[in-house]
Amino acid sequence: MAKACVFTGKTAVYGNRKKYRGKAKYLGGVGKKILGTSRRKFRPNLQKVRCVVDGVVKKVWVSASAIRSGLVVKPVKVKPFDKVTV
Repeated sequence: MAKACVFTGKTAVYGNRKKYRGKAKYLGGVGKKILGTSRRKFRPNLQKVRCVVDGVVKKVWVSASAIRSGLVVKPVKVKPFDKVTV
């Protein structure tokens, strides 16, 4: 399974890296020329987080934007050797 956010579905997307030569017009040049392009990957900011998914605590990949927006529900921490009251 590829790395993707469980909540937002964000995955890596592909784009181009461009290499330029020349001086920009606003700086007094004749303009930038593209020398070549190569493929690259835009990766999302994924973090491995323990969270509650469908009532079960799991370690899953989650995007940082999902964490900030409050989509992630963290499990309740219980102190060791304490009685759990329901």
